[in-house]
Amino acid sequence: MLNKAIEVENELKDKFKEIDQVVYINSEKVLSAFHKELVQASDFNGTTGYGYGDIGRDKLEKIYADIFHCERALVRAQFVSGTHALTVGFFGILRPGDTLLSITGLPYDTLHKVIGIVPNESSLISFGINYKYIDLVDNDFDYDKISKSLENVRVIHIQRSIGYSDRETLSIEKIEKVIRFIKEINKEIIVFVDNCYCEFCTELEPTDVGADLVIGSLIKNLGAGIANNGAYIVGKERLVELCAERLTSPGLGSEVGSSLSQNRNFYEGLYLAPRVVGNALKVKLFTSLLCKKLGFNVINENTNDIVLGIVFNNENKLINYVKAIQEASAIDAHFSPVPSDMPGYDSQIIMASGSFTDGSSIELSCDAPIREPFIAYQQGSLTYEYGKMGVIKALEKVCEDFNE
Repeated sequence: MLNKAIEVENELKDKFKEIDQVVYINSEKVLSAFHKELVQASDFNGTTGYGYGDIGRDKLEKIYADIFHCERALVRAQFVSGTHALTVGFFGILRPGDTLLSITGLPYDTLHKVIGIVPNESSLISFGINYKYIDLVDNDFDYDKISKSLENVRVIHIQRSIGYSDRETLSIEKIEKVIRFIKEINKEIIVFVDNCYCEFCTELEPTDVGADLVIGSLIKNLGAGIANNGAYIVGKERLVELCAERLTSPGLGSEVGSSLSQNRNFYEGLYLAPRVVGNALKVKLFTSLLCKKLGFNVINENTNDIVLGIVFNNENKLINYVKAIQEASAIDAHFSPVPSDMPGYDSQIIMASGSFTDGSSIELSCDAPIREPFIAYQQGSLTYEYGKMGVIKALEKVCEDFNE
């Protein structure tokens, strides 16, 4: 196995250099924004209660707007998850009678009850919002169906990453092309992008190519393992403020929401994020090539996000791999994950997340629905070295030739 690992690293040298270049560009972007907004130690001080006049929080949101090259940002500890932030986004900008159109097929399992695909009394559909979706074709948008489906649509939803599907994560070039196509037909349609797992994987973000609203979690890429909760919403000022009023209260919006002790974590996480994301991408490529050399199929081996799908076609091999990732973690390594029911999912889920922040996906983690074809979805690693160790250990556990 070690010989194969060395072989893989030698083959990936040029790819790793390309990732380092993206890391440098995104690091420049972050540092420039810090300098522009004159970040100082006192910005790390948090507030309590209502959170009026939270200078550090407000400055951080200006930095996010700078980095995403957009009008406004909402970066808050009050978001409990990425799903929560997406829910706030949907309810913030949609009204009864509006139509939401997903053009990347059905979204994550956790959004099914949010939208009402799975009936729920608190869903968008229960509030009179219409929903329809269009599947991708050969990992790209179905432009013909999109052009015929835009009448009376208020919001287009694009999920960049793969969720628990077997497709590819969408490149920023494909996002740009479809946004231009939509806006040429109707410039008033709001393009809403779920950017989870994709931030800093490339030089550009969806707001750079015309997206109106972009949302993601801080216990994924932009938190760098430092932020221990929270999420962000960025985009057009009017839309972001509508989301803020849904998160807090009409009339209060973004003016309230104490940062407590989170400002320093959010600043430092963002500062480290370009390099941490680069590490995660290197682990993804390493895992992908090593798996293929060992005879496993993989999906989504591009660098558009940090998620890799490993196709085991065998329930026991899948479970053993996930357990081995847990054993290779720094935290809770002595625990053994088992498939179990989880809120928001139809299938039982097995999840390895021996992380400093519970559920963090930028740290080395792996999860999977227990259903055919038994794909493990691996993401993250704060450092390349820890990720490499974990992957080798996990593959040794499931491969017949692990002593090679």
